[in-house]
Amino acid sequence: MTDSEVHDSTTGWVAEHIRRYVESDGADGHMYQGWPTLLLTTRGRRSGMLRRTALIYGQDDGRHLLVASNAGLPEHPAWYLNLSEDPAVAVQVGPDRFTARARTATEEERPPLWRVMTSIFPLYDDYQAKAPRDVPLVILERDL
Repeated sequence: MTDSEVHDSTTGWVAEHIRRYVESDGADGHMYQGWPTLLLTTRGRRSGMLRRTALIYGQDDGRHLLVASNAGLPEHPAWYLNLSEDPAVAVQVGPDRFTARARTATEEERPPLWRVMTSIFPLYDDYQAKAPRDVPLVILERDL
């Protein structure tokens, strides 16, 4: 997978964040407004194209955690729908690039991992309260 094959988010500020992240090898962009961010690349479930976005992340026992909040909107974000269809993802955390398998946390796993994520970005609780859906918490497990 090369950067030329990857299509970045079309949202202006996200696209700019990704551009800085990639051009600086993560030095400019890993921390975004005080939050740790990673770049997640999924395969589009309809287009088959590689799609990249920037997301706030947490960590637990060597795994990376994401919240598919979509700011509390009724629908899941496209990146979550994509990885639900194809859990093989590419990740960049700072200068570190790796492949991983994505999965949604189970009901049993979710409470302590949710606390990890809300300690980083407290608005996730507000987003869950306003969303008419369960907001998924995603676990990225690095490929060996």
